[in-house]
Amino acid sequence: MKILYFTATGNNLYIAKRLGGEHYSIPKMLNSGELELEDEQIGIVFPVHWLAVPKLVEEFLDRVKLKSNYIFAVLSYGMVAGAAAGQLVKIGKRNGINFHYVDTILMVDNYLPSFDMEQQKRSEPKKNIEGKLNQIVNNIGQQKNFIVSVPLFSCWLTTFMKIFVYLPRDKKMRAKQLAFDGLFSIDNTCNGCGVCARVCPVDNIIINSGKPEYLGKCIFCLACTHGCPSNVIRLKGERSKARYTNKNVTLKELVGGKKQSVY
Repeated sequence: MKILYFTATGNNLYIAKRLGGEHYSIPKMLNSGELELEDEQIGIVFPVHWLAVPKLVEEFLDRVKLKSNYIFAVLSYGMVAGAAAGQLVKIGKRNGINFHYVDTILMVDNYLPSFDMEQQKRSEPKKNIEGKLNQIVNNIGQQKNFIVSVPLFSCWLTTFMKIFVYLPRDKKMRAKQLAFDGLFSIDNTCNGCGVCARVCPVDNIIINSGKPEYLGKCIFCLACTHGCPSNVIRLKGERSKARYTNKNVTLKELVGGKKQSVY
């Protein structure tokens, strides 16, 4: 079994580890150009971004060639999954990928403008993460056929986000590439360790004169600020200075699962 994953704060790498098999980082695969895989079971694990499939994952699915008798996906979300599962199935169909199993799982939400990470950590036991994970692992182990249903309300939410958030955001980013980058600032206590550059999935950060410099192609996954060992990367509008990475995943694993920037 091969598991292809995209993660920012470790939640989805933890899911991948629980599923077992061999693990492949989606950003690394895109970077290397090695986009053909074959196995009896192939899984894709990633977080829902703004109620939809992340653009990076969509790009990956548009390019990858998968050969398997059983293809599954697990989507993590922090508050609402929207219509991401349905969108994934459509992306798969246009690329000749037939998903046999698609499910979602509620995890800790790492979106700093909306959530205090300390409160999110305290709420983790209420989310029944392990119970849901056990169910998903068992279902996939039995090769069950299942596609999670998407309520009409969730479809409306995702459509609203596309019209009023995605399209204006994309237009703004074309006109001004620093749209997301400008939301970050670096405390003077930064020691230039470079972890932020190494966890960034799109190579958007270099270390310039001992400080991080953003290059204008941020996808707003927040891996840089959550992964900073010194907690010196601030985000405009953040609810608190607390940060989050999944307790079952090490920083070394997070760095190892991203593109390796040269700086």
